[in-house]
Amino acid sequence: MSRFWSPIVSELSPYVPGEQPQQPGLIKLNTNELPWSPSPAVVDAVHGADVDSLRLYPDPNNTSLVEAWADVLGLSAEQVFIGNGSDEVLAHCFQALFQPDRPLLFPDVTYSFYPVYCGLYRLPYETIPLNGQFEVEIRDYARPNGGVIIANPNAPTGIAMDLDTVRQLLDLNRDSVVVMDEAYVDFGADSAVSLLGEYDNLLVIQTLSKSRGLAGLRVGAAFGHPELIEGLRRVKNSFNSYPLDRIAERAAVAALRDQAWFEDSCARLIANRELMTKGLEALGYRVLPSCANFVLARPSEGDAESVFTALREQNILVRYFSAERTREFLRISVGTEEEVSALLAALGA
Repeated sequence: MSRFWSPIVSELSPYVPGEQPQQPGLIKLNTNELPWSPSPAVVDAVHGADVDSLRLYPDPNNTSLVEAWADVLGLSAEQVFIGNGSDEVLAHCFQALFQPDRPLLFPDVTYSFYPVYCGLYRLPYETIPLNGQFEVEIRDYARPNGGVIIANPNAPTGIAMDLDTVRQLLDLNRDSVVVMDEAYVDFGADSAVSLLGEYDNLLVIQTLSKSRGLAGLRVGAAFGHPELIEGLRRVKNSFNSYPLDRIAERAAVAALRDQAWFEDSCARLIANRELMTKGLEALGYRVLPSCANFVLARPSEGDAESVFTALREQNILVRYFSAERTREFLRISVGTEEEVSALLAALGA
């Protein structure tokens, strides 16, 4: 610990991202990236970028991307906020919308960035246990709080809530902001965007990192009532008024406009997920029902850490979490058909 650190920095426990090794030949199923290249329209957009314009600052309002995303979702521009990846959007939510005098509520098994942000912004929080099937129990969120955040589908479980359940959550928390973190929603879940007209306390966060294959460009967004969006903009403009660069915005617009590629890509991913799930179950694994681009799977003997190590020795990377409720499971990203076959062959051996 440095004597020059602030007290806040000294107490932080930073988020640990999935490993990004540089060695060639790895089958990388540990960070939930799309296993194939993004839309050809994205490639054309990047190659056609005006290099001379890079000397100029980008549009601080990301007008073209806001309009494109609003058009895709049937929203107004006033309901859309753009950020440098959904993690940055989440950070702004924690600072702008959650109340510091009451605890923020989220599940005990979920995206591990949430408690990190609570530490960074000095927010109290309570974790609400998932039930024995790793599902959210809505009645447990009927308590005083400074906000609620739920990943839907949840990570690392992959389990999704239906819209009726989301409505119940919103009705129980009319005086708090409820954030639905939908990073994986395009792989089989129902988006709460359709509920925005009914609830002024709902904020939905999405990303182009997963289903659109743009993890390397960092593009995220929030959708909600204009008053919530204005709160995010006030924080953004006090932090970084130019969060998204010109090339990223150009590529993001192209990705959103190629709906045919998007639908085909999601269908391919879902088919590979089903192939991997059936293969794992045939090997005796317990696989939680996933609506994401990964599965949470328990080896028949429960010794997930040993399987994780053995796979790594065969140049196959998956994710292992040592927390009490997940230490018997592996989170495995869905790869190409060839990568899924290689994984199952390695586990079978």
